[in-house]
This record gives sequence, structure tokens and C-alpha cells, in this order.
Amino acid sequence: MLPTKEEFQEVFEARHGKACQKAFSAATVAVCGLGGLGSNIAVSLARAGIGRLILIDFDRVDITNLHRQQYKAAQIGQYKTEALCENLREIAPYIDLCPHTATVCESNAAALLKEADIVCEAFDRAEAKAMLVNFVLETMPEKYLVAASGMAGFGSPNAIRTRKVTSRFYLCGDGVSDLADGDGLFAPRVMLCAAHQAQTVLRILGGQYEP
Repeated sequence: MLPTKEEFQEVFEARHGKACQKAFSAATVAVCGLGGLGSNIAVSLARAGIGRLILIDFDRVDITNLHRQQYKAAQIGQYKTEALCENLREIAPYIDLCPHTATVCESNAAALLKEADIVCEAFDRAEAKAMLVNFVLETMPEKYLVAASGMAGFGSPNAIRTRKVTSRFYLCGDGVSDLADGDGLFAPRVMLCAAHQAQTVLRILGGQYEP
């Protein structure tokens, strides 16, 4: 039998405390890009009881995604927005999900992100990362931004870290590695970076900030 919303809330409050969970439940977080970073960020935030997730991606699930992204073989061919919503509702049935099957660009970013308290950048391409970071910093200075740089290869997991760049801009990753290095993307290291991003979101909402 599916637990009730009240039962979920009781468990969240027991694990996180009432004050923290109230902040989590009231928050809207945008996840831009639903690949290795974004799908793992979304799952972590859903498990933490975040009230609303804005999920943005243009792509479909491919067999090459399955080794590091939160999708199933049976979902190959589905839009990632649709597939991830299915999976998240199995984990957190009462979460409010707002999917957008779209490519984020300067012409639509304001409309897509306007309701978000925190924006997570989780793109693959450097150009898309730079566009989103610059757009949010320049036109939405009231929002928190949690971005990523560097999670490829066999590098030490201890090299993945979170840096506070400005009062509302956080950057997670090793800041060095790139897929172009030829080492590939390995699920544990990608998930480590995604976990840094998700934990940074929770810390911000809980009033805990990096020095």
C-alpha cells in the first residue's frame, strides 16, 4: 500500500527536523539538463522531500545514457523529462513536478526559471553551461545558482569539491577534468558531483553556507 503524504512528511521531519523540512517542502528547484548530473540531482532532491522540481531537457533516453543516468532500459526512446517524472513519482509520489521538454536558451530561460528559488546547471556542453551561468548571474541575481565543472575520468573522488564563488553562486566538481581528456565518464564520479550539487541545494535551504 502506498504511504500517505502525511506519513512521508512525518518521516522527512524525523530525519531532517521540522524547520529544515518546512524549507525543503516549500522550495522550488530547477534542474537544467537531465543527464548524468541532472537526473541524479533530481533523485537526491526528491528523496529529501523538496516540494517542487522544474525539470528541463530536450533529449530522449538513449542506451548510452544508462550507465550513469537515472533511467531504465525500457525507457529508451522516451523524452528524458517524461521518463524522469515517471521514476521520481515512484520514489516520491507527492512531489510537484514541472517538466519542460525544451532547449534552454537566452530567449526562454527567464520564463523557464522564473519560479525557481535555486537553479542547478547540469549541462554536458561547455557552451550551454556558460550561457546558463551568465544568464542567471546577470539577469536573475536574486536566485541561487549551483553549477558543475569537472567530473570525468579516473581522478580521485576526493578531488570533487564545492566552492562558493559568490554569495549566490556555487561550483561543484574538480574544475579540471573534461570528457575531451579521453578518460570517459564513470558513474560514481558523475554521481559524486551530482551529490555535491544536491547537498549544496539542501545546505542553502537549511541556512548552511560555504565559507
